[in-house]
Amino acid sequence: MTVTPDSSTRTIHIAAALLIGPDGRTLLVRKRGTNAFMQPGGKIEAHEKPIHALARELEEELGLVIDPTHAAYLGQFSAPAANEPGYVVQAELFQLSIKADVSPAAEIEEVIWIDPATDGKVMLAPLTRDLILPFYRASIVAPA
Repeated sequence: MTVTPDSSTRTIHIAAALLIGPDGRTLLVRKRGTNAFMQPGGKIEAHEKPIHALARELEEELGLVIDPTHAAYLGQFSAPAANEPGYVVQAELFQLSIKADVSPAAEIEEVIWIDPATDGKVMLAPLTRDLILPFYRASIVAPA
């Protein structure tokens, strides 16, 4: 996930993925030299649509080739940036179900699959911990 802060707004614009495996677990990544796990994805370049930025980042970081038409747009989420103090990350979030194996590449040091009902007993980025996982949990809870 390559992020370059926009110094005029102190906002980092990214596309991120809620990747769901066949067993219902979700994939999180940790960048080299950092502690927090987060959704895979990365910065949206000026010429890119968010889904195309996501497809590019997933291929670069995980060797994962996706069909953008299979991604469900979940909305825009913002939270304090995990690795850039004083910045906010604004994510265009997409959900994808995947069966492919992934491997860390580029700046990704580690990938893990966690049960989205838990924190996976790892440090999570604020966006993942406070917004994305709770949002996903609410979407999979059966009505009473």
